[in-house]
Amino acid sequence: MNKFKIYALTLAFSGLMASCKEQLQVENPNQPSSPALKTESGLVSFGEGFYITGFRDVKYYDGVPGYFWSGAIGNHELMGDVIGTDIANVFINQIGCPDQIKLDDGSILTNPNSPSKQIDFIRITANVNSTGYQNSTYYEWAYMYNMNNAANTLLANIDGVTFTGEADTKKAVLKAWAYWWKGYAYSRIGSMYYAGIINDKANGEMLNGTNGNYVTKEAIIAEASKNFDQAITILNTLTATADYTATMQGLIPSFNRVGKGGVLSPAMWIRNINTMKARNILVNTRVASMTAAQWAEILTLTNSGIQAADLVFTGRSNATGDFLSPTTGTVSGKTTGANNTYKITERLIQDFKPDDLRFKNNFQSRPSAYIGETSRGNSFFTRWNLVNRGASGSEGSASVITYSNLNAGGYELYLASSYEENQLMKAEALIYTGKIEDGLALIDEVRKAQGAGLAAVAGTGLTLDAAKEELRRERRIGLLFRALSFYDARRWGLLETGRTNAVALSRTGVVSTKATITYGYLDYWDVPDNEIAYNPPASGSAPIKNPK
Repeated sequence: MNKFKIYALTLAFSGLMASCKEQLQVENPNQPSSPALKTESGLVSFGEGFYITGFRDVKYYDGVPGYFWSGAIGNHELMGDVIGTDIANVFINQIGCPDQIKLDDGSILTNPNSPSKQIDFIRITANVNSTGYQNSTYYEWAYMYNMNNAANTLLANIDGVTFTGEADTKKAVLKAWAYWWKGYAYSRIGSMYYAGIINDKANGEMLNGTNGNYVTKEAIIAEASKNFDQAITILNTLTATADYTATMQGLIPSFNRVGKGGVLSPAMWIRNINTMKARNILVNTRVASMTAAQWAEILTLTNSGIQAADLVFTGRSNATGDFLSPTTGTVSGKTTGANNTYKITERLIQDFKPDDLRFKNNFQSRPSAYIGETSRGNSFFTRWNLVNRGASGSEGSASVITYSNLNAGGYELYLASSYEENQLMKAEALIYTGKIEDGLALIDEVRKAQGAGLAAVAGTGLTLDAAKEELRRERRIGLLFRALSFYDARRWGLLETGRTNAVALSRTGVVSTKATITYGYLDYWDVPDNEIAYNPPASGSAPIKNPK
């Protein structure tokens, strides 16, 4: 657990946050011996509070990018080139600023900090302990280790509490809950940082509640799998009894139990885990380096992954913003409209086919191109807005997926994996193992489910390269705002090779359709200096700095 954040953490939510008994209640994970953790109801409330401790409460907060789902995840979508920004808070404009863009006329839009590039900027300016809250690389690390510490605290207290009713079932649900979120946290750490720390101790159980034994990102992903497997082992012993359901209802806020969210049965939960395990293989392996064994494992996991009718882990806003603000709690919300923090990039719009109803249902052209503060970047210039489909008179088609709805509870945020992601991972494995038509059929399935209205691509005789292009497009569109765009850009090699034949605007709004973008982003971030300053690596630790 990261020592820096343990010492600094102050939770703002210490009781019921509204009159409804099912609103989020949070106990401070710095207090593992709190009397509230010695009762059944207290443990369940503490587990429900993971939605706050893991996604909302860390020492630092900047009001512009926002909490985890709009700020930390915003970094992913910026580097994935689906959004851009000229907002300088927490250096987010620099996080998503390519090294250069070569336009059709041969002119070059350089990084405003040139000759310094994103990698240099992060290491020289951003990822320095003295920058405090301005260090963009700090947030995902801090949130996820906060989640891990909360899960450790829950596990440390379960067996010491007397439960009513089906006591073994209730304890098992709470333990599965803790292992699920530990697996989730380690997945995000290992998929974003070059090294991490494995810690199974609740704060206070060991000296300073942490250790300086940094391990490789591969070891962190292995630890994620270990925790996921522990959850599966428990879930295999459970059935959806009344006490199982009641405990899950206590853990998942009522406003997150709508739409695709709800009380997952043990079997559904296991399938969610299998899809997450497949993701961890896929997003952390360069496509060019994938082995036959890895493709086979992805097929095995996705064949046992999320099904169309399964419930998944989702997030919703409510009027009081207890977990998510309706307008600013997500990347989608922060992108909607003409004057928001993030802007839709031309490259995202370029990936839609002209007759895709998902484009028509969610985007509109601006009266004039957005150029903004040109000294703060080179890729955020755009002619497009994301439409709020929650606005009266702008509801759009109910049969087509909605990317933005600013009404309370209107937007469904996928916290982890989804059916569409499962099917597209399966499609990719099939395409890359010679079953092109089978893979294309799954792409068609996802498009149909989202109301895209596109003609089928299966059965049209596409070549391998053409099938790969269909997949690339669909992952960017069908999984938009699900925190996968950067992972894909990394594993496809775009961070090094760049993107050609790209649509881009000049600083005067002139459109190029054959631009070349050189991204040059750091593929895995160094361990945040905020951590290293207070918790230096112990002897024998893995390298904490990416050699790139």
